[in-house]
Amino acid sequence: MLETFLATHNFSVIQFLLVGIGYLMPFPLAFAAFHLWHHYRQEKFISGIKWILLEVQVPREINKTPAAMELIFSNAMYHQSMKGFWEEFIIGAPWLWFSLEIASIDGQVHFFVRTPSRIRNLVETQIYGQYPQAKVIEVDDYVFHVDQYKKDGDWYMWGCEFMKKREDFLPIKTWKDFGDDMKTGQKEEFKIDPITPTIEYLGSLKKGQQLWMQIIIRQNIKKYHSHVTGKHVGFQEASIEFIHEMLKPYTRAQQNEKADGSKGDLGADVRTPDFLKPTVKSISDAMVQLHFDTGIRVVCLSRKDLISEDEFNNLRRNVRLIFRQFSQPGINELWRVNSTQFDAPWSDPTGLALTKMKKRMLDYYRLRIMFHPPIQYAFEYPKLLSIFFPSYSPKVFVMSVQELSTIFHFPGMVSETPSFKRIESKIAKPPANLPL
Repeated sequence: MLETFLATHNFSVIQFLLVGIGYLMPFPLAFAAFHLWHHYRQEKFISGIKWILLEVQVPREINKTPAAMELIFSNAMYHQSMKGFWEEFIIGAPWLWFSLEIASIDGQVHFFVRTPSRIRNLVETQIYGQYPQAKVIEVDDYVFHVDQYKKDGDWYMWGCEFMKKREDFLPIKTWKDFGDDMKTGQKEEFKIDPITPTIEYLGSLKKGQQLWMQIIIRQNIKKYHSHVTGKHVGFQEASIEFIHEMLKPYTRAQQNEKADGSKGDLGADVRTPDFLKPTVKSISDAMVQLHFDTGIRVVCLSRKDLISEDEFNNLRRNVRLIFRQFSQPGINELWRVNSTQFDAPWSDPTGLALTKMKKRMLDYYRLRIMFHPPIQYAFEYPKLLSIFFPSYSPKVFVMSVQELSTIFHFPGMVSETPSFKRIESKIAKPPANLPL
């Protein structure tokens, strides 16, 4: 029939392909239009969210472990919910996210939490519940005290993101991996708090230098492709599959016997080598915790009239090692990505691409963009085009609540940084009008 049709109408193969493409074109166009609509509805919904920046002034005496921060994350910032088609695609409602921030401004170290205004009371209540002597106040956003980056402007600027170097299932070193040093009741002079090196470095900055760090989180909704079922699965199922795949070379089939001595079903005899046992234990311990989709971004700035270019370059080089103490050799570590720099001069001969990258990095930090970037920056351009239109999608990975509390918690008296502002415990009390 097809041959008769072609002979009758005198169609060439090329004409036939063009006609076929024309008939099939509405399907990809409809798919693209649907995603553009979804993105438009989400951006419109997000633009209507009112945000509040809270500064947490840390009390002088903190005797609690980072487990207190785990409770704050779990109770105030893990908003597990299911969204139907109407809510997600028609209304455009996203999953809520929060920004945990540590900023050093002229050497003064500050802790901030950025939250949607309707969640503010919940966040404050949970902070006061774990740290009754803390003081939580609403402040102006410090990121707008610095002008937008210009190549010939008043500021040097550099930024980057961090993500796990290996798979999400492999955890970084957490506060519990430091043994009994972080145990509640341990004398402060004997504690080893993993966040202390970060606080000490932030407090050493000079006047005219600023270093901002943000950790943007939301409930874990990331899905993984299962090589066993071919479907998309959650974090726990993917973790188990990852362990089985890792132990496959050390697994052999074994014939089980029934109680009467007859042959039973085939089983698996797994003999985990000693060098893999710490990895398996780390994955198993992290698998049963709450998990958050996470993005980490760091920006450093220096005033050109106060700080030399050499001093600024030393600052940005040191920032690359700001998470080194959380590395777990052989398992995982936080790795620098999306840096605002080019490694070779011929990669950006005009200098325009680097300026655009720095402006975008600063805008992303200011707007706390991580999970919903503008659509033109939500994917990678080909390398040739990226020279003139640099683009990147923010790197999102998964961290357990224990990992989060390790890299963001309030240090105890083991940190004696002079420029780290603390308050006297006796003057800071929770406000009486907090909701129950």
